[in-house]
Amino acid sequence: MFSQFALHERLLKAVAELKFVEPTPVQVAAIPLALQGRDLRVTAQTGSGKTAAFVLPILNRLMGPAKVRVDIRAVILLPTRELAQQTLKEVERFSQFTFIKAGLITGGEDFKVQAAMLRKVPDILIGTPGRLLEQLNAGNLDLKNVEVLVLDEADRMLDMGFSEDVTRLSQECAQREQTLLFSATTGGAGLREMIGKVLKDPEHLLINNVSQLAEGTRQQIVTADHNVHKEQILNWLLANETYQKAIVFTNTRAMADRIYGRLVAQEYKAFVLHGDKDQKDRKLAIDRLKQGGVKILVATDVAARGLDVDGLDLVVNFDMPRSGDDYVHRIGRTGRAGNEGLAISLICHGDWNLMSSIERYLKQTFERRVIKEVKGTYGGPKKVKASGKAVGVKKKKTDKDKKGDKKSVAKGPTKRKSVNRPKADTPALVSQDGMAPLKRRKPAVSE
Repeated sequence: MFSQFALHERLLKAVAELKFVEPTPVQVAAIPLALQGRDLRVTAQTGSGKTAAFVLPILNRLMGPAKVRVDIRAVILLPTRELAQQTLKEVERFSQFTFIKAGLITGGEDFKVQAAMLRKVPDILIGTPGRLLEQLNAGNLDLKNVEVLVLDEADRMLDMGFSEDVTRLSQECAQREQTLLFSATTGGAGLREMIGKVLKDPEHLLINNVSQLAEGTRQQIVTADHNVHKEQILNWLLANETYQKAIVFTNTRAMADRIYGRLVAQEYKAFVLHGDKDQKDRKLAIDRLKQGGVKILVATDVAARGLDVDGLDLVVNFDMPRSGDDYVHRIGRTGRAGNEGLAISLICHGDWNLMSSIERYLKQTFERRVIKEVKGTYGGPKKVKASGKAVGVKKKKTDKDKKGDKKSVAKGPTKRKSVNRPKADTPALVSQDGMAPLKRRKPAVSE
């Protein structure tokens, strides 16, 4: 029960109003430490309740009587507009019985309108690094008295090239008393470097090993011969799988537009989401998916983080993601909050090694699935011969083999070390039948 936490009664009232009963593992682990003011570095899968794990402690810190706001007291940094908007909604839901106000700063919105909002000084500022820096450089943002800094989806911010921006913003919050860093993956050297820069004596909470991520999601692969064959498989899946809502992920905007166009031509209720879409279209796509106006969303990785949609139970990787972390975030859109989901990756010859590396990273083996109605010829790498030698691998020549090579000319003349060496050092050429010597000719220029 949430009553186990030392939260203000107005926050507990909001939690009860929202019908939150049992806290999730990440909330059980993180909330008590965050309430104590500790710096935290938390790794937990998407859909595990991470947002509430940092929002409730922040709100509890800021609780008090209504008064004139003179400073921004908490900043929450996120990698995408969609995740920032979703976090704002969560803050507003949990703070509904308080006087705490939150503001949103992201790209794609009117700069002057945002500057006017900042002059009202919200208690909590939620935003993406790029636009926050623009407002900071324009003199519209003062972070000197921020008490709490939250870096949510920190690994994704690094992947998107926000490392310098995040470092600069954290330096602007120099007087902060607490920093909370959350991510769905353990990240690499870049994330470890950031942790060393922004956290002070942090408590490390590993709620899920990477091999435990998306345990509620069945993960399958279906082999394909080429992209046209992938489209045929996708059509079959969307027509025959049982699902409420689905996301089809691609690696490029052009492919996303192509698939979206084909789905619309087949009268599917679909929408497309990628970086070329303006903020209005991106918001419309997500809202229509959440409300059920569309059943299928075709998207690039811009939708892989922060998209929380009820009833989203099918993810199709038309293109295999470029890293294990991206794969985790894609399939994390389904199987959320204990529900079951299905993730299917379409694998061509060029995708196999990438897929195998992701399996090793997750320490899992994806289920191999064959759909007989759209079965192709490619089924994975060629099998190893019974002798133990892989197909196409040259074996070491024996002396007997080398002697036989002298009697063979079908593979072309041997490469000479020097064109002008003495004739006595040059072996005689042999005819096609391996019997009569051929008359020697001057070597071609290409040799």
